[in-house]
Amino acid sequence: MSTGSVVVIGVFDGVHKGHQLLLNRAKEISNGRIIIALTFDPHPMQILAPERAPTMLTTLSDRVELLKIHNADQVAVLKFNEKFAAMSPSNFVKDILVEQLKASTVIVGKNFTYGHKAAGTVDSLVADGATFNFTVDIQDLEDADDQVISSSRIRKLILEGQVETARTLLTRPHRLDGVVVHGEKRGREIGYPTANLGNIQGQTIPNDGVYAGWLTVGINHWPAAISIGTNPTFEGDRGRQVEAYAIDQIGLELYDQSASIEFGWRLRDTLKFDGLDPLLIQMKLDCDQARALTEQ
Repeated sequence: MSTGSVVVIGVFDGVHKGHQLLLNRAKEISNGRIIIALTFDPHPMQILAPERAPTMLTTLSDRVELLKIHNADQVAVLKFNEKFAAMSPSNFVKDILVEQLKASTVIVGKNFTYGHKAAGTVDSLVADGATFNFTVDIQDLEDADDQVISSSRIRKLILEGQVETARTLLTRPHRLDGVVVHGEKRGREIGYPTANLGNIQGQTIPNDGVYAGWLTVGINHWPAAISIGTNPTFEGDRGRQVEAYAIDQIGLELYDQSASIEFGWRLRDTLKFDGLDPLLIQMKLDCDQARALTEQ
């Protein structure tokens, strides 16, 4: 049995199909060695170029959980700050990979860079591996539809409302995690009480529209019709809201509880209706469609 650890390095936002292949490769070659996923928080762009920092596909806690589901025995989270960003490539290898993580194999994608001003490349990593006695396993980036699977690509799909394609690349529905907050209670008044999701800053929110998916609160996991937007049918200047109606559930009291919304399918754009009656007719159609899709 080999000694040392297999270290897989990446931001791993979304832990998508491409990331999963790196972790599957680690499992394949581990030969009893511990598999460590090395990730960074916050996203490096938050420090290097805050104005260009992306919204995230997963919260840190979700990312850690998903990495463990996909073969990581341990997850090492490095705090990405200005001091870390200034670390030289050779010090990153010596201090982090060798001394702290005891790497005997390092797995990275072929576009991997590291160290101050991204000066380290896969070639320098291989050279350092020869010096410090670890091997480097360089993986091609996974393609789908002749495009590289990346967090940026998936983020763009979600922002466009293309949650079905995003679900394929993630291998699961995109999810928002937050807390149920008080809204305008209009849904309750018209027979469709919704859970209004707050505390979702920094997460990737799909384009305005109506979706079918799931609402999870505690141990409960309900099919849901989900609305994102400003409720244009009703008068008033209200902010953008993400709210989910747990289909066929009555009398739920969910305020202040942690909740998750998962997006399975996009049903339609947000529309402005001429009054309550046509809105209610459409909402019933939306719920019927969401019920049918989530029963598949």
